[in-house]
Amino acid sequence: MPLNDNLHLLRAWLRDPRSVGALAPSGPALARLMTAHVDQAHGPVIELGPGTGVFTRALLERGLPGHRLVLVETDPVLASTLSQRYPHARVLRMDAARLGRSSSLFGDERASAVISGLPLLSIPADKVEAIVEGVFERQLQPGGALYQFTYGLRCPVPRALRQRLGLEAERIGGAWLNLPPAWVWRIRRRNG
Repeated sequence: MPLNDNLHLLRAWLRDPRSVGALAPSGPALARLMTAHVDQAHGPVIELGPGTGVFTRALLERGLPGHRLVLVETDPVLASTLSQRYPHARVLRMDAARLGRSSSLFGDERASAVISGLPLLSIPADKVEAIVEGVFERQLQPGGALYQFTYGLRCPVPRALRQRLGLEAERIGGAWLNLPPAWVWRIRRRNG
């Protein structure tokens, strides 16, 4: 991990503290856990809040072709760094809450998975709702899943929202070696 990544995250936090979940990039154990269930054969992948690209790197190392990856990042400096670091991925500088207003980011095809590094617990409830609705209504294919990590013990997608959208959440593991330790949730449609 480049030393500049810590500086990039600190500067992003100074620009907008609510948009950055941690002041250090996620560790390799969390990156492996977040991407372990993503199978590139099932379709393209969207990454929300990629930050410095720790999960992006793990996805590419698992064999996902760069052109099958869209990175959604609001911070202009982080987005520019991601574009330089991962030239084959498509980097969109946009708020993930706008996903519901966009058609599929892959044209006629929908994503098989969404990997989220967004700090959902620090984002206003209406924006969390817009993000999750956009993911499931516009971006994910049937049977696709949203992978979200959190530093808390509960699923960061509120139960009422999951119930309203017909979603189920399953904790698929913890990354104890991450600082701080984190848990990963797979969220998908019931019977999906």
